[in-house]
Amino acid sequence: MGPVFYREVVTTPRRTRFFISRSVYVATLFLLMCTAWLVLAGTQVVRNVGDMARFGSILFQILSPLQLILVLFFSAISAASAVAQEKDKKTLILLLLTRMGNIDLVLGKLMASLLNIGVMLFAALPLFMAIMLFGGVSLQQIFSVYAVTFATALVAGSLGSTIALWREKTFQTLALTAMTIVVWLGIFEALGRGMLGTQIAGIPSEILATVGSPLRAVLAGARSLPHHELLFTGIGTAANLYVLAALGMTIMLNGIAICRIRAWNQSRARRTRQVQIPGHALNAETATDSTIRTAPNQDEQARHSHVDAMLRRSARTDTNGRQVWDNPIIWREICTWAYGRKIILIRFAYLVLFLMAWVGLYAIHTAQSDAAPSTSAQVIPVATNVLASFFLVSLVIVNTLSVTSITGERDGRALDLLLVTDLSSREFVFGKLGGVFWVCKEMILAPIILMV
Repeated sequence: MGPVFYREVVTTPRRTRFFISRSVYVATLFLLMCTAWLVLAGTQVVRNVGDMARFGSILFQILSPLQLILVLFFSAISAASAVAQEKDKKTLILLLLTRMGNIDLVLGKLMASLLNIGVMLFAALPLFMAIMLFGGVSLQQIFSVYAVTFATALVAGSLGSTIALWREKTFQTLALTAMTIVVWLGIFEALGRGMLGTQIAGIPSEILATVGSPLRAVLAGARSLPHHELLFTGIGTAANLYVLAALGMTIMLNGIAICRIRAWNQSRARRTRQVQIPGHALNAETATDSTIRTAPNQDEQARHSHVDAMLRRSARTDTNGRQVWDNPIIWREICTWAYGRKIILIRFAYLVLFLMAWVGLYAIHTAQSDAAPSTSAQVIPVATNVLASFFLVSLVIVNTLSVTSITGERDGRALDLLLVTDLSSREFVFGKLGGVFWVCKEMILAPIILMV
């Protein structure tokens, strides 16, 4: 995997949080198991082996999708954050200047970011094996669930890494990653519910949804009698086909990242500047040092191009300049492209997600109305499947922007400069909060509209 992955393997076990995270993860799963057992023992008397087997099967079908959801989001966010951190600290350009190839860099960062998640999964494996002692769960089901979970970690990490290498701003990376995952799950969930037709190319939609959705694949693998055991004769279960599809998607995403990493991350220092010389124009990228030194009036041009000279000229000629507010922090957040122009792409993707949630709610309400005269108590629990995912994405985006608005200033070495100005702490904090709410106004208003 290259030196990046090797460094992570060597340094990660030295960190205390590495052991704390996996210990807390396994302890939390064990606590859920004990809680489920107390609920069972408090509601009924365990009379025979069949009761124990039913408990083991239900417990396995609870813990398996829970672990998958955590791995899905943690893998994507961890991989995206690892690459975005290199960009914020301006070290990715240095890595590109080393002898490492594109494959070493892309796969090294991906596997290094997934190292802790992989160790957590291996640490939880004995706990899942212990569920077999209750009965109702076979070794094949555990291996099937873990195969789906590991494949999901790879494809989610590859998605986050590829988007992080493509986009420049950390907020853009994390927001697009979270929305892409939810859109991925939403499309295949709609396909599985028959909203796009009961069959596609002669194949039942429910089978295609299981092959494409990690959540449905892990539920299929966790069942004692897998639903739709064979997609085609001799190929295998839908969960196994999902693993193959996820590995194929992983190869495709990493292939794109390997081919485009240097095109996406060119140094901003390569901007072309024109040096005016009598008789011809000289490109700064192709000019030699001696040619530039011999350019006439170079000192005079440098003085005229200095920022102080430009400000004096603009003060004389431009009387309609932009007026900065009393709080320059919130003025910058609202009146400039502080988070890049690609924020429009994030808003468009969020609008698509909002329309998908709207259509999903309408389909649920229509289905409930056609089935029987239903009360709001019957409709709302079904609608939470749509609303919960949509609200979660909104909260993740707002939280991500809040974090990156501060870390961006810190990584850019601008926070120290702001702290020595006459800005008060209140102006800085509330200015940042006001900017976050302004940039994320769609992510705040859209869930309220959907609730109404």
